[in-house]
Amino acid sequence: MRGSFFRPIRRRSASLTLDVVIRDAARALWAEPRSPNPPTRVWRDWALVAVLLPSAVVEGVVRDDVVWRGPSVAVFVALVPMLLVRRTHPLAAVTMAFGAIAIVQVVSLVAGVYWEGLSTAVFVLLFPYALLRWGAGREVAIGMSVVLIPVALSVFDPIPVGDHVAGALVVLFAAAIGTAVRYQDNARQRGMDQVKLLEREQLARELHDTVAHHVSAIVIRAQAGRVVAASDPTAALEALGVIEEEASRTLEEMRAMVGALRQGEEPDLAPQRGVADIERLTKSAGDRPHVDVELSGNLERLRPSVDAALYRLAQEAITNAVRHARHATRIRVTVRGDDDCVRLTVGDDGDAGAFDPRASSGFGLIGMAERAKLLGGTLEAGPNRNRGWTVQAVLPRSRGGS
Repeated sequence: MRGSFFRPIRRRSASLTLDVVIRDAARALWAEPRSPNPPTRVWRDWALVAVLLPSAVVEGVVRDDVVWRGPSVAVFVALVPMLLVRRTHPLAAVTMAFGAIAIVQVVSLVAGVYWEGLSTAVFVLLFPYALLRWGAGREVAIGMSVVLIPVALSVFDPIPVGDHVAGALVVLFAAAIGTAVRYQDNARQRGMDQVKLLEREQLARELHDTVAHHVSAIVIRAQAGRVVAASDPTAALEALGVIEEEASRTLEEMRAMVGALRQGEEPDLAPQRGVADIERLTKSAGDRPHVDVELSGNLERLRPSVDAALYRLAQEAITNAVRHARHATRIRVTVRGDDDCVRLTVGDDGDAGAFDPRASSGFGLIGMAERAKLLGGTLEAGPNRNRGWTVQAVLPRSRGGS
């Protein structure tokens, strides 16, 4: 009795859970925004249109088994230009293409004629792909409903069941590829955002450490001023008191802010490394490739944040070269200080023509570029003309530099 009483309750609970999951998934799909920055038109689009237009006309003229030759050619010739807007207006492109096909199918069914269309019409598979790749969630829901109309109408065609299933799977496969590409792009974008966030966090830590040092010095000087005031003037004591109070408050607020940024990590009490420590990286690089460091120009009195960034950028660039530069025998690091900026160049003599994972899947260069950008500088990286890979960063000496 007990089992028979609770069994219906379990079934209803599972049914309610499934309903909630489906409803939440439908809401999430409906609220999904468009993929950002879709390409408008590239040369490949124009080339595709230029090839498909005459191909559809030639096929309509040459093939003997084309039903409704004129209307068939006219329909697909009219749909080819929609390829140019399939990314920016994916729902309109899908609706136009599959809506037109559905209308012709309905007319052919009423007339009792089997309409197959042109082989060139395979390009319509690009529309469901573009819809899933670039469209918003509600556009995907509406557009796929339109796509399924001609797929459902094809059931009435006098062809084997296997051909019906194969046709439906091809259309769904194109949409699935668009979904996979979209997911991969979103995952990479999230990874890039995470790298930039971590780089900002690291820079905030370094700024905190350097600024905290100077603020602590202000506090100490203010306290000393109060102790050694010779004539004990009231105004001087009040000024020193204000300096001490404001400096202590600023230091406390900065520690609280960066304490939250550290996400529970213990603070790093090691001294901040800078340009003078870059030569130490030659020891950690190993025997091959050999690392040469050259420091020249005015490298004195750099901003602490710039000084630390130059070390971090050099460290990351050397690490990338050691890991990824094929057949490299030497890594050259040069740091030159000018009047308004400091230039860091890290180059290797590896095989520039070989596949370089730094340019494809890694986020190291993204973090380096973000660090340079936050300090008002620039970073460029790429293969050399002959051999090797070069990373060059330019950081301003002052906040107003370029």
